[in-house]
Amino acid sequence: MAHSPRKAISVGRDMHAVPDLNCAVTDAASIGFDFIVAPIFHPRFQRSSAAGADYPYALTRSDFVLPSNEWSRIVVGRISPWIDVDSPCEHLRKRSEKALVQEINYAIHLCQPTVLITLRSVNCANLARVINSFLVKNSQIQFWIQTPLIHPRAFVENLVDGDSASHYQPPASRDDDPWHWWNTLRMLCSNSTKLGLVPEIQSGLPDQDILSRLCGEPVVAAVLPTSTFMNNNKGFPVLSQLHQSLIQRLLKLDIQPILSGSPKHERGVKVYLQYINHLHQSLPPPGPVEAFSRGYEDYLQSPLQPLHDNLESQTYEVFEKDPIKYKQYQEAVYRALLDRVSEEEKDTKVTTVMVVGAGRGPLVRQSLEAANRAQRLVKVYAVEKNPNAVVTLRTFKEEEWHDRVTVVSCDMREWKAPVKADILVSELLGSFSDNELSPECLDGAQSFLKDDGISIPSEYTSYLAPLSAPRLHAQVANIRDPNSKDRTIAREDPYESGYVVRLHNVSVLSQAQAVFNFTHPNRPQPGAAIDNERYVTLRFVSSTDGLMHGFAGYFDTALYKDVMLSILPETHSPGMFSWFPMFFPLKEPIAIRKGEVIEACMWRKANSKDVWYEWCLTRPVPTPLQNALGQTYHIGL
Repeated sequence: MAHSPRKAISVGRDMHAVPDLNCAVTDAASIGFDFIVAPIFHPRFQRSSAAGADYPYALTRSDFVLPSNEWSRIVVGRISPWIDVDSPCEHLRKRSEKALVQEINYAIHLCQPTVLITLRSVNCANLARVINSFLVKNSQIQFWIQTPLIHPRAFVENLVDGDSASHYQPPASRDDDPWHWWNTLRMLCSNSTKLGLVPEIQSGLPDQDILSRLCGEPVVAAVLPTSTFMNNNKGFPVLSQLHQSLIQRLLKLDIQPILSGSPKHERGVKVYLQYINHLHQSLPPPGPVEAFSRGYEDYLQSPLQPLHDNLESQTYEVFEKDPIKYKQYQEAVYRALLDRVSEEEKDTKVTTVMVVGAGRGPLVRQSLEAANRAQRLVKVYAVEKNPNAVVTLRTFKEEEWHDRVTVVSCDMREWKAPVKADILVSELLGSFSDNELSPECLDGAQSFLKDDGISIPSEYTSYLAPLSAPRLHAQVANIRDPNSKDRTIAREDPYESGYVVRLHNVSVLSQAQAVFNFTHPNRPQPGAAIDNERYVTLRFVSSTDGLMHGFAGYFDTALYKDVMLSILPETHSPGMFSWFPMFFPLKEPIAIRKGEVIEACMWRKANSKDVWYEWCLTRPVPTPLQNALGQTYHIGL
């Protein structure tokens, strides 16, 4: 099936000197650029402190040069490169402060939504103070912070045996790592969402861990110098395979590429623009998960509580569209039936299958299909507590299933089954495996499972991975705001909760590790009570310097033997979209160094009414215990 072309991207042209702004805007638009980056003042105009209100000459071009709608749509204002508000020279620092405030105020006067500032070192406290003075005033202006992707000193020449190639050398200190420049500035600015990162992509690229970290940052644009491009056999500019991969990863984050520098080809800058658009159009078409989750990337949602709340028809409908999950469930029931009933018994022995938490019946249908495939006789019980879903089940029974299915309107934990089940089938798993209380439900239902009966699923495990997610963390902070327009989540303290989210603009700092494991049937030793509380300490090693904002939560499950479902990135079931991961935030971001140990503790606690999680860090620094006693986030029994 042919795929429709992708929506066009917005590409900018960086112009370091603009003698005639009208001509620059017109020329860029005629080539196909959507906006330009232009100096607010002349880049060499180092005005003195005398250039104040009584200065007799115009400091820069008049606002009459462009209509106000073009100033706001087409021009990104660049701060003059000579400005250094953190200079050790007091004279330059004071002159730079006045000039920076002057330029930002003029950009605001022009209704420019964005100002671009180039960051040159980790020493940026005074710059952060000036930027904060505008953020505190609730100005609508956004600040784009440009940094090199890597410090020029990170590449060394290897001249041994005539090899003149450059080789990446990891930065020896924070001063040599531009990410630390950016991170220092945004931390000093209280992680403001009005700051966006603009990396400059040089010819050399760092390690994959650093590139993955970049893709977890709030990248709004990327500067592509013409010097980064190479010539192909036909003389057209192209990027290396590694550069193509990076740019396409960034394009998936909806960044705006900015072409910088003079053209190195006689065909001019248009061929560069055509190539950038080609990279965008060459992105692989979205798979089932991407198509299903479009519009929900990095959107926080409260986890479902189907045991406590009756789900709506629309919710059932969404999850019933997942073809992979139900295909695997059918395969699990099919194999269980073959193992349960021999070929000699298939025409006489009836297998009792109980689908608990049947919803609107997708697992009932898959169980019947599995029986048809296996050529085995079955009697199916569909047990469902939601009286509204039971209406649908009874309709299917009357019109399709007839005597093969018995519909039971009851909580599985309270049902007095007339017979015992050979196979118990359920889909009670949440994004963190047990967070929809599958253990408690199946522990109650296993009383009507035969001693040698089969539970599908038979086992499931949750996982955690330390996560850098500045945009998600900022969203959690906004939930605290009582004036927020988003009313889908109401929390006394939003950092005390877990959230379901399609992780997108994030970076995982270390590979996920197993947390809690549950098996079914769960039969304790005689005289012992079932205990579903858990406690675990996990130790991760960070793959890169980064800022940790919380944990990503995943799960996998063995339905029957080796029939699996997984949302763990390394083993994700291809095409399955029924579950998004979980996000467990930390109250405050924690700075992490490469190779540093991250030690995390997590508890699964319960009382007679609720189940909840508690979590904290103990290394590299202890953090407050979150969600103590389930005071904010708990799952009702």
